[in-house]
Amino acid sequence: MHLISADAGKFAVGHPMATFKRILSYFKPYKGRVIFAAIALVVNVGATVGGTLMLSVLVDNYIIPLANGSGDVTIGDFALMTGVMAALYLVGVLLHYAYNWIIVNMTTKIQRSIRDEMFENMQKLPVRFFDTHANGDVMSCYTNDTDTLRELLANGLPYLISNGLTVLAIFVAMLVINPMLTLLIMVMLVIMFVIVKYIGGKSGKHFVRQQKAIGVLDGYVEEHIEGMRVVKVFCHEDAEKAAFDDINGSLRGASRKAHTYANVLMPILGNLSYVNYALTAMVGALFMITGFAGMTIGKLMTFLQFSRQFSAPIGQMSQQMNSILMALAGAERIFALIDAEPETDEGYVTLVNAEIDAEGNVTESDVRTGQWAWKHYHKATDTTTYVRWTGEVEFENVTFGYVPEKTVLHEINLVAQPGQKIALVGSTGAGKTTITNLINRFYDIDEGKIRYDNINIKKIKKPDLRHSLGMVLQDTHLFTGTVRENIRYGNLDASDEDVENAAKLANADAFIRHLPQGYDTMISGDGANLSQGQRQLLSIARAAVADPPVLILDEATSSIDTRTEKLIEKGMDGLMNGRTVFIIAHRLSTVRNADVILVLEHGRIIERGNHEQLIARRGRYYQLYTGAFELD
Repeated sequence: MHLISADAGKFAVGHPMATFKRILSYFKPYKGRVIFAAIALVVNVGATVGGTLMLSVLVDNYIIPLANGSGDVTIGDFALMTGVMAALYLVGVLLHYAYNWIIVNMTTKIQRSIRDEMFENMQKLPVRFFDTHANGDVMSCYTNDTDTLRELLANGLPYLISNGLTVLAIFVAMLVINPMLTLLIMVMLVIMFVIVKYIGGKSGKHFVRQQKAIGVLDGYVEEHIEGMRVVKVFCHEDAEKAAFDDINGSLRGASRKAHTYANVLMPILGNLSYVNYALTAMVGALFMITGFAGMTIGKLMTFLQFSRQFSAPIGQMSQQMNSILMALAGAERIFALIDAEPETDEGYVTLVNAEIDAEGNVTESDVRTGQWAWKHYHKATDTTTYVRWTGEVEFENVTFGYVPEKTVLHEINLVAQPGQKIALVGSTGAGKTTITNLINRFYDIDEGKIRYDNINIKKIKKPDLRHSLGMVLQDTHLFTGTVRENIRYGNLDASDEDVENAAKLANADAFIRHLPQGYDTMISGDGANLSQGQRQLLSIARAAVADPPVLILDEATSSIDTRTEKLIEKGMDGLMNGRTVFIIAHRLSTVRNADVILVLEHGRIIERGNHEQLIARRGRYYQLYTGAFELD
């Protein structure tokens, strides 16, 4: 079974012309270079065509007279003319190099800008976006789609323009030499365009399908690399291979059709160009024998050379069109990610360092004081007030659902007093983690209000709100870097001493110092070289170094054995001291000392009280604690 196809290709929006115009807009900051590149390209094409045009003069006015021994032409004249012709070609080569250098320089900068835009906007996207888009599909935008766009910018588009100008210049030159032969070329050209339109259209359609199929495949592979242990535990290797074969088969089908049409096109155009060349030679020879339209040997040789040069760019452009269509499909997905609606933030209340005097007056401080206040600007009166942070969190009739058709929380009412430890217990799916996700506004509620120190959290800027909340999750994530850097991620301004003190508080210092390089030991692969318990301890240390006013511990000790849990209890108590703490735990022994225990079932709070009160009530908590009812 695979779970990605529904989301795959979600970025493709199907507006190639709008996408192409948007790609061109990235060249605006480089107008000077674009103009210089255009001049270099025009002169390059002119020099190349001019050099070929000189062939007829060289043959008719120099080679033939010298061969016949007639006229006043000398070997010196011939050498001079040959030198001029070589100089023209040399100018063309140098300008072609300059043109390519400018294009490569511009396109790499544009590619960097696009990647920066993608990543910047991705940081602003709401959590809900990543719930509904496969990770592999997003990754495909940074890899396959960016590669195809790079190919378009560095090769496809420049060569399309270059070949287009070359075709135009050669056409004008052929008209100058012999309009009648040019008409023959045009008849063949029309036939070529009909073939290109039919076969190229078929190929382009399948290249777009291929690009979408690559996103599906990447998503599937990425998902199963992460879940390989689960696959092996349940012995689903054969079933997953069969599912992968289906996805891979779809990609193969799209690729086969795309490349079949693309590969067939060039041989057809090549053979037509040979036919065109032969017909042109025959008709041109007849013109020369009969003296029609002033045809000479030199003009015929030049025209035949142009006919070959004329066919090659057309064939190349037909090939490039396939790459361009594929690149446009990738660019659409990239721009869809860039344009994905970012997380909105209408908040204006900020969290600041504060100084509080003996009378309780609050003033803002420029240095870290260990005390915090909410800076609240009142637009109506143009005044600013400071509310001391105390850590009080209140839910008033909160109702929420991740999707409109399914409500997860029903009329939740709770008050976490400053410094209280609030424990949330209940079966899986009861809504415990959802409550903590609403506190930090990963999601916005449907009904009701959530207040933080009596301020509606919708008024608080999200970065400030989240800065005031430390989270330790059950599923830890460590970044590639040293142990010290991973702990410091909780507070980038923390000193080495702060990092080590946080590790001691979480009781991670001892095992860290036994690592090969201690705090400077490199972590990679999401901490694959550490045990699950050690990874969790680092996650706790990361929260400790942040020194947040409010803590959310979502199964923070679930991956730590009982012995390790005992060792960190003191550290955790120190970490939680004076802070409002929300604790989610299946291991009920960890919540015994909570000030308030909330028992949830099907998104509703069915019991509340401290441990002794709930045990005395002999309700659901009593059943859970005594094992009469299992948490599942």
